Amino acid sequence: METTKLSSKGQVIIPKAFRSALHWEPGLELIVIDTGDGLLLKPKAPFAPTELAEVFGMFKGKVTPKTDEEIEAALAQDLRRRWRGSN
Repeated sequence: METTKLSSKGQVIIPKAFRSALHWEPGLELIVIDTGDGLLLKPKAPFAPTELAEVFGMFKGKVTPKTDEEIEAALAQDLRRRWRGSN
């Protein structure tokens, strides 16, 4: 169990082990939720939640569909690029 202290400015340091495990980087905005038993910190969503009906069809006619062959070629190219970069 890790412990931390509340500063005089109301700041709390989240231990590095937790930040690393959660991939929390400096500048991340967090939502603070009162659970009644304590506080819950959750990353703030980068965009407001939307319903499918709000965005359905918004790109219609703006994107040319790709064939299965084009998709496979693009995936193979990406795989080669990633493999070369890992050496």
